[in-house]
Amino acid sequence: MKAYDEERYSRQVRFGQVGTVGQERLAAARVAVVGCGALGSVVAMALVRAGVGFLRLIDRDVPEVSNLPRQVLFDEADVAAGLPKVVAAARHLGRINGAATIEPAVADLTAANAARLLGGVDLLVDGTDNFAARFLLNEFACREGLPWVHGGAIGAEGRVLAVVPGRTACLRCLIPEPPAPGSLPTCDTAGIIGPAALVVGAVEAAEAMKLIVSPPGDDADQRRWNRLLVCDLWDHVWRTVDLAPLAERGCPTCREHDHPWLDGRLGGEAVVLCGREAVQVAAPPGGTVDLQAFARRAAVLGKVTANPWIVRVVVEPGIELAVFADGRAIVSGTRDEARARGIVARSLGA
Repeated sequence: MKAYDEERYSRQVRFGQVGTVGQERLAAARVAVVGCGALGSVVAMALVRAGVGFLRLIDRDVPEVSNLPRQVLFDEADVAAGLPKVVAAARHLGRINGAATIEPAVADLTAANAARLLGGVDLLVDGTDNFAARFLLNEFACREGLPWVHGGAIGAEGRVLAVVPGRTACLRCLIPEPPAPGSLPTCDTAGIIGPAALVVGAVEAAEAMKLIVSPPGDDADQRRWNRLLVCDLWDHVWRTVDLAPLAERGCPTCREHDHPWLDGRLGGEAVVLCGREAVQVAAPPGGTVDLQAFARRAAVLGKVTANPWIVRVVVEPGIELAVFADGRAIVSGTRDEARARGIVARSLGA
């Protein structure tokens, strides 16, 4: 007896590159999706529908009404219930495919819990919204020899990169240093349209399926995989960037086993401030912020109060974000460290 429902996956099996062997590999695959927002929810839904047998969902947040235009696994009832995203997502996915095992992990990915959250799977997929989590993913994948798929979307633009440690360029090859906090636009400051998230998530899911069904093997495969997809749906631009030269050079992470984020040498810590309803999120080393530029971008988030030393933004009712020039941030109105890190990530992109 086959490990999958033949009738259910009959059309997918007829696609030659999948076939019966590929479908069996999908049924046996164990995948972790980090982030269950715009990209992660698309990836999770596509993989569960494709017949992936085990899916671990990792996210620190709860659904909000502003998520609904692009986060396809959630609805108004989920927002009203206030359940963690991964719990709500697991319920929806279970109704889509009862044969799949869905493991929700309500957690903020950090160096301390990376081994527990990312271990025991065959493939990692990026649905995150910040570079700290992405660099953690990259380092864990390179250290453990796990393939992973990176994706990002903002505005109408997107990018996707499949990483096979030892065979392709990794994220650090492409981005040697994380951008300074506040230096790049975020979904909160620049916006995003739902179709961009749908397209990028769908491409990530396709890359994940390819890695499961037919992982890279010979040199020809290696050249085919060393590609970064970049798209702009508004201007109808699609292009791929050949990363083979970067793969040949490598980087300290994929060639020299340097893991500064996993080792705790990089990455901010969140601390509840004594006697206050506030959390301080430390800056990455050297992470200074151009306060004037951030104040201009932050105007779309809420009321801004600025001086030469600090910019304060009311990001939600009762929640204020204070950003300092040295990259530190204080989130007032909460003692939830994961929530504070999420607010900083969405607002600063750090």
